[in-house]
Amino acid sequence: MVETMRAARMHEVGGPMRIDEVPRPTAFGSNVVVEVATCGMVPNLGNVLKNWPSWCPHLPQPELPAIFGLDPAGTVTEVGENVIGIRAGDRVYVSPVRSCGACPPCLDGKRTECRLMTFGGYFGFQEESQTLFDQYPHAGFGEFMLAPAYSLVKLPDNVSFEDASRLGYLGTAYSALKKAGHMGGKSVLINGGTGTLGIGAVLFALALGATKVMVTARNRELLARVRQLDPRRVHVFSTEEGSIQPWVRSLTDGGGADYVLDTLGAVASLEVMKDAMLSVRRGGRIVNIGGTAGEMAIDVKWLMDDQIAFVGSVWFTTAEGYEMVEMMRARIVDITGFEHRKHSLDEINEAINGVGSGDGGFTSYMVTPR
Repeated sequence: MVETMRAARMHEVGGPMRIDEVPRPTAFGSNVVVEVATCGMVPNLGNVLKNWPSWCPHLPQPELPAIFGLDPAGTVTEVGENVIGIRAGDRVYVSPVRSCGACPPCLDGKRTECRLMTFGGYFGFQEESQTLFDQYPHAGFGEFMLAPAYSLVKLPDNVSFEDASRLGYLGTAYSALKKAGHMGGKSVLINGGTGTLGIGAVLFALALGATKVMVTARNRELLARVRQLDPRRVHVFSTEEGSIQPWVRSLTDGGGADYVLDTLGAVASLEVMKDAMLSVRRGGRIVNIGGTAGEMAIDVKWLMDDQIAFVGSVWFTTAEGYEMVEMMRARIVDITGFEHRKHSLDEINEAINGVGSGDGGFTSYMVTPR
């Protein structure tokens, strides 16, 4: 008799999740089964569930009915016969990155650069992503999930499942800062720095040694709270007060920021993003990890003349996941003060609708399937 488990599944685009009894996965090959303790919910989740086919028809989602859930953490219960280094009982974070495993980027540990890179439980970047959805049909909104061993980050004892289920956007910010460059003694502008992505960027910029962290957003109350993370190094500015550029240059002797990190959300203004980009210094670097979409008029000769680098960054590698949890273990980065808003699996629809209702990036949202 096939064992079953409970999972929240979406049956139609934009429709409510239903709690279904589905077959419980079994481990095989280089895969493991994880009992999900918590699954984080990112602010963009509602948009992805309701609007993705119309917004991004070229980027597939799993065939419905499907289990979603991007940021799971839990305990390994079974390992496949080819798994080495992971054991039943290990506490882990499960990265949603799925890839072919055979191309040069995959073999180099850079699975986010794989042509077939797919977010399990979310969406894919190529038509062929459905193949990976079929191989790994489980995600964080179920009691158990099948996952490739390469996706696991083992958790130190003092890193909770609740904090681990925030790793997705923390890691997105961390990887972007590494792509920007060495942070020690540098200035960085974080545009949209009060949101889930932005708060992580501020914390890691400070941890990596940035001496001037300039944070822009609209909400003055949240900006004041961000400044308290390190009043000596964090400077804040509300975009409701005017242009970002003069403010940044006033803090950098007229030169501009060494690095600009844009973390604005999907419905943000391209003009605000551009204003931040133009605040970079000559020879500086701009990294985009936000959800702002559309065409922007940029003088490409400015990029050449001022030797400006513009980089896009998506998610993080498993190795970077290990770097982050080690920093969390040592309290070099401390997110234990974040508010946790937890919902049971039966409350999944209420949970999805409530994402973003808290205290900006200081609130973490999650589902506890068991």
